[in-house]
Amino acid sequence: MPNPETPKQGLVVSSHGRHVVVEDDEGERRICHSRGKKNLTVVGDRVTWTTSAHEGTIVAVLPRHNLMYRQDEIRIKSFAANLDQTLILLAAEPEFSERQLARALIAAEAQSIRPIIVLNKSDLGALFQSAWQRLAPYRDMGYEVLGISLNPSSENASATASTESTATDLTRLEALLADKTTLVMGPSGAGKSTLINRWVPHAMVATNAISKALNSGKHTTTSTHWYWVGTNRHTALIDSPGFQEFGLHHIQPTQLASLMPDFRRHLGRCKYHNCTHLHEPGCGVISHMKTTSSALYISEVRYKIYQDIFAELSAIRHW
Repeated sequence: MPNPETPKQGLVVSSHGRHVVVEDDEGERRICHSRGKKNLTVVGDRVTWTTSAHEGTIVAVLPRHNLMYRQDEIRIKSFAANLDQTLILLAAEPEFSERQLARALIAAEAQSIRPIIVLNKSDLGALFQSAWQRLAPYRDMGYEVLGISLNPSSENASATASTESTATDLTRLEALLADKTTLVMGPSGAGKSTLINRWVPHAMVATNAISKALNSGKHTTTSTHWYWVGTNRHTALIDSPGFQEFGLHHIQPTQLASLMPDFRRHLGRCKYHNCTHLHEPGCGVISHMKTTSSALYISEVRYKIYQDIFAELSAIRHW
């Protein structure tokens, strides 16, 4: 047992209100609490902490490389810190919200976190093909977009997302996850738990064990959890609660276009240096929105999303 007064470093692997679970460098985990009234740590944080007989105390949070979070008019919701990438899992059914997707991508771009878009349920045929077509602008922007089926009975089906089969995209996804820390996000019903359990079969066992230790089961679906893939602890998946709304109140309206790749590639081509890309003559962005035959086009849906978010963020600054 280490001296309780000697701080040691660890990794936050789960968060439950004022309590967190910290893993030390040997892989042992302990429930810890913050010294203050609020828990300022998130999953993925490296912390210093002291141990006692039954629990630990967080002393400090080490500097973060990044933080994936959302902010609305009421609160800030932090997902995880020190990420290599985020996997945004969508499904052909239920129908995904492109506005929700765009907001998650903008939040990732703001923190320089690489996004991977994965569309599940390729076994649904026409429904999947329709959803896949809706993601065409994101493939054209250069995002990694994969089509998979997490339904075991259709894993080897011949349905394709583009020119690659489901099996090939699953292999590609596994390669993208290797040796990375990946936050898995997505709306309810997309198959997030199934995806986590595919690579971490013991995930639910680990989650339930933590809930039992805290004498509560209510955290199982509302907390964020870190899972190691394999035993070498090089690849990690972070399971986050499903999101319905994704506030971007921490983004400045003038910053928005630079966080949207289809807009960003046209910046600097406007007549006015302070162009909002909404109504100004000689706007390089608007001209490409109108020219859909161009390889650098901006879809009408994406432009409307930009308009709506810009108006929302501008209104916040005038309260």
